[in-house]
Amino acid sequence: MPSRDATTHWTGGLQKGSGEVTLDSSNAGTFSVSFPTRAGNPDGQTSPEELIAAAHSSCLAMNLSGVLESQKLVADSIDVSAEVTLGPAAGGGFEISGIAITLRAKLDGVTDDQFAEFAKTAEQTCPVSKALSGTTITLDAALV
Repeated sequence: MPSRDATTHWTGGLQKGSGEVTLDSSNAGTFSVSFPTRAGNPDGQTSPEELIAAAHSSCLAMNLSGVLESQKLVADSIDVSAEVTLGPAAGGGFEISGIAITLRAKLDGVTDDQFAEFAKTAEQTCPVSKALSGTTITLDAALV
């Protein structure tokens, strides 16, 4: 399996410094980052937490489609949002204090309970969920 990479170039201190993160593997873009926008209003900049949310939501959407396919099911649509919260850490500094996943799918032929099990399996086996297992992840999954 391939690896993927990104790089960040940073100048200055934490509060007044800034950087750019480049998605090297895909060459999909370069994005500005700074601590004030990370801890406050994004003001058009991304953050590590937003990038984690993007990784988690896209991974879980793919993983759910795989779980469904293993049951010979294909959803008409899957929508996943991930809200990653940055908060103070005990002992100082910051930590990702939680990730709230909202998953909605249009899928015929299954009950709400069956879908809940598929969603739970997808979340528990998602590679990004596994990588983030040190934080609290909540899952709100429902059919639409």
